[in-house]
Amino acid sequence: MAKRASFFHHLHPPHIPVREGRWRYTFGLGGTAVYLFILLALTGTLEVFYYIPSAAEANPSLQSMITFVPYGWLVRSLHYWAAQAMVVISVLHLLRVVFTGAYKRPRQFNWLLGLGLLVLLLLANFTGYALRWDADIAWALMVGTNLLRSIPLIGPDLYGMAVGSSEIGAATVVRLYGWHLFGLILAILFLIGWHIFRVRRDGGISRAKPREASIHRDELVRREAIGALAVTIVLLVVALLFPPALGEAADFGHLPPEASAPWFFLWVQQLLRLGPPLWMGVIVPLALLAVLALLPYAVDRRAEGVGIWFSREGRVAQWLVVLVMAFVLGFILLGAT
Repeated sequence: MAKRASFFHHLHPPHIPVREGRWRYTFGLGGTAVYLFILLALTGTLEVFYYIPSAAEANPSLQSMITFVPYGWLVRSLHYWAAQAMVVISVLHLLRVVFTGAYKRPRQFNWLLGLGLLVLLLLANFTGYALRWDADIAWALMVGTNLLRSIPLIGPDLYGMAVGSSEIGAATVVRLYGWHLFGLILAILFLIGWHIFRVRRDGGISRAKPREASIHRDELVRREAIGALAVTIVLLVVALLFPPALGEAADFGHLPPEASAPWFFLWVQQLLRLGPPLWMGVIVPLALLAVLALLPYAVDRRAEGVGIWFSREGRVAQWLVVLVMAFVLGFILLGAT
């Protein structure tokens, strides 16, 4: 009797080259990021039932959820740590793509989709961080949204779109909630689907040749299931041992002199100490993003070296990305200390 293929089987060709099925070929980073997004969607959906998006009730509703709702604290902890892990895994996935030349022709457009996903992920993390509406987020939210105001011509309009008014206030929580759930998350979901489609279309997970050693996709799905189980166990342990803190409700009338931004934006916070907000908070980050986006179009347009770790043909692009990442990581560490 023929076995009916499941949805997950359609994500892979029937047979995959042995080389591409090895864990050390991709480290499963892309699949792990997708699985973390699924966990975020599940835990976030549970949080929606208890979170009240208003300036007066946002923080107390979270306090109530983690205090009185059975396992509410665990759901929130899993959501928090899955979000942090997805940022880290996505950056590692980007590095793996660069170091194996997977951004090269014909995958240039998918490289841009991946960069877009990373930007949306960081914004979704920031809006989720702000939805806590506790004292720790007040300074970072003020600085982050004021960066929009520094943009010539369209700055005030962007600011209004972000916070829902001319100043941060009662409408801001609802606006952030809407962006987090319907603007950013839906966009991420759409781009993930498009990204996976392009991986298959561009030959990222290629079909095995007739005489090439291969493994069946059932084996690959089994390995992915084992990886998902391992990720779940690690997340559970971390969530149980290190539940995220939740401070008192934010009071924008009495801001602290300065507080730290979330770790993934610490580098921008440190840059703001060095010059005008428009240059250090907007233009420099966009310039770094543009450098990454242009890798397959201006820096390395050759198709040689695809699928080979640290290929000689991609040395210039590899070193350029290392410098960009070292710059960002250096400022993150500087901000953390």
